Parts: sequence; C-alpha cells; structure tokens
Amino acid sequence: MRPVLQVALDLIHQKRALEIAAEAMEGGADWLEAGTPLIKSEGAEVLRELRRRFPDAKVVADTKTMDVGAFEVEIAAKAGADVVTVMGLADDGTISEAVKTARRYGAEVMVDLMNVQDHVQRAKEAEALGASYLCMHMGVDQQMRGGETPYELLRAVAEACGIKVAAAGGVSAATAARMLQCGASIVIVGGAIIKADDVAAAAAELRRALDEGVAVAGDFSKKYAEDELHLAFSKVSSCNVADAQHKAGVMRGIVPRIESGQRVAGRALTVQTASGDWAKPVEAIDHAQEGDVIVVDVGGAEVAVWGELAAHSAMNRGVRAVVVDGAVRDIDDIRALGFPAFSRHVAPDAGEPKGFGGIGHEIRAGGVTVRTGDWIVADESGVVVVPREHAVEVANRSLDVNERETRLREEIRRGSSLSIVHELERWEQVR
Repeated sequence: MRPVLQVALDLIHQKRALEIAAEAMEGGADWLEAGTPLIKSEGAEVLRELRRRFPDAKVVADTKTMDVGAFEVEIAAKAGADVVTVMGLADDGTISEAVKTARRYGAEVMVDLMNVQDHVQRAKEAEALGASYLCMHMGVDQQMRGGETPYELLRAVAEACGIKVAAAGGVSAATAARMLQCGASIVIVGGAIIKADDVAAAAAELRRALDEGVAVAGDFSKKYAEDELHLAFSKVSSCNVADAQHKAGVMRGIVPRIESGQRVAGRALTVQTASGDWAKPVEAIDHAQEGDVIVVDVGGAEVAVWGELAAHSAMNRGVRAVVVDGAVRDIDDIRALGFPAFSRHVAPDAGEPKGFGGIGHEIRAGGVTVRTGDWIVADESGVVVVPREHAVEVANRSLDVNERETRLREEIRRGSSLSIVHELERWEQVR
C-alpha cells in the first residue's frame, strides 16, 4: 500500500494555508491537515474550504481534543473533516465519545500520543476504544530542545497495534523513509514543506523519499544538537536570534566595525578590564580556543583596549571576533585583515597594559550579562548573546524563524506585500 503523505498546515492565515495546500497537492500530498494554530485562528470555516477546494484529499482536523470529544468531533466532521485528532492524554470517555460521534458522521479518530508516559499501553487502550489511527508525535517545543526522534518507540507501537500509525515531528525527506521502516504508514510533514520557498518541489521530494524508501539529502527543518551549534548559528542572523529569544540578549550601543556580509557565531570568552588597560584583553587571546569570540567589558570607556596587533594575534589563534563595550582603534587595518570587531567607540588613543580585571568572569557588555561559554551571534545588525544552557533550543528556534521568512520572502517575490501576507489590518490587536 502506498505510504500516506500528510501535510500539516501549521499556519494562522486561511488564505496562505489554502495556497500552500494547493502547491503541496501538486507535489504529491495525500492528506491535508488543518493544523491546530490554523483551526484556532480561522475556526471550522477552514475545514469547509479545504473540503470544497480539495475534494479528493482526506482532510484532517488537528483539534488535539482533550475534553467534550463528541462535541468537538461533531463540529469538525460537519465542517468536512475526515479525521479528527484526540489526545492520548484525554480521559477514556473523551476518546470513546469522540469515536462514537465520528462514526455517526462518517469520520475517523486519530489518537495523538504526544507526552503520553507509556506509549505502547496507551496505544493499545486507544485501539480498544475504537480509534482508527495512532500518532507518534514529537511536539515542536520538544524538537527545539534537541530531542531525538523516538524511532524504536514508533516501532514498538506499530508492532503492538493492529491499526495504522502516523509519525509526526520534524520529519524531512532525510528521515521520512526511516519512519516507514519503523512501522509508520502515514508520515506527517509540516515545516519541511510549508516553510519551503517551492512547496510543490518540497512535497515532491518527500513523495519520492516515501515511494522509493530512500533518504533524500538535505537538512531543511533539521533540528540541531549541542555538538552542531556552530553550524546551526552560522545559518541564521542576529535578527533571527533576537526574534527567537523574544528580544532578549540584544546588546545596545555596540556598533559593527565589519565588512558587508560578515557574520560571526562562536562561544564567548569574557574579559573585564579598566579604561585604557589592554593587558587582559590581549592576554585573553592566549587563553582562547579556536572559534571563540572575545567579549570585553570596559564599562563603555572611550580609550582603546584593542587594536590591529591584537586582532592579528587573535586571528592567528583562530578567534572569530572581538566585542568591546568600550573603544577599539586601528579600524582601517582591522577591516583590511577581515577580522570582525564590534565596539561602543572608536578612538585613536590606547592606554597602558596595567593588568587590572580578569578573564573568564561574568561581565556586562552592551547592557547584557555575558558568561564564558555563552554563544555570540553577530553581524551588521548587531550582537546577540545566547545563554549556553538555552543554546540548543534558541538555535533551533532561530532556524525556524529563518525558514518561515524564506517562505514569506517567496510570497512577496510573487507580488504580495508583507502587510498583505500577514493580514495586518485584520489581525491588529484589539483592546
């Protein structure tokens, strides 16, 4: 039996969702899912439109029902949904009532096992309650923390039950075939399709991966782990990171002294010093690891503590950049070296190497607390600090921001505008 490709339309605008759905169907999608954000945003009307525009597709309402199963299934089924999702964490009565109502309206229930403790046991119970499908689902927020896809758990659920199993959560053309090998017969794909600039091509790529049972190269929507953070942060901008952190970590008053197009991503090595005292900043070069970014707290002082000779030394050690909450000098020579520098001031005068301060301390730079080991992402827009303990999640969320912008950029290129794409007037905040 041909594997089912279900496209999760996890958007908030009906117009965009319908346009993307049409492209996904062109690329070979079988089922169209009105994602939870879309249903919450647009209501049951989006189910009616999907049913009207795509009569040959199976329409899934991802309501994630937790209570009043009969009522919510009736709403979705009457609006045109063929399949309605109910959470495995819901009460048995909720699942049972949802199943009975679905049968009355010619629909089916998919039980979502996200965050269930004993997946195999709950899967068996859901099957006994009459569910038509099970969904092994790793949620988006869990993916952002770098959680690994539970392939063996998927296999265990598929082997324990006699109904079809869907797999969802960060699926791409590189991983879809493995989902099938572990027992999934329905593969649910969201970001790897709906965030692509060419949705039809992305869907076709997933279709080929499923039909041929092969992993198709590519890392779109890939989630990164701790040992891949430099690669992840190198793919995004400081603006992406600022958005992902809800504006936290942005240094204020620190100006890029770099060539156009330069980007920096690396772990911080912190330095604290006094006005004009360049001893500790220079000593830090010898303490740095390859790929580090030296971040210097001079309290905003206007006498330089970094210059061209320090930059040259830092480059020899593999240091990626310097950030100084104070002054640097020799900017023309530093730019000629191609060494990225960011500072509050530029001044021609330097002080003396007296040795005050320290290396590796917690500091404040640009109004932000920085510790050695935190991540620095910097470019022509500025500098952003990512706390080391949140780096995996922030990197993945930054990539998500970047990928969504890719799709928006394509829609604007086709003749739309940012205001129209976001339907700003319709969605202005009401108080």
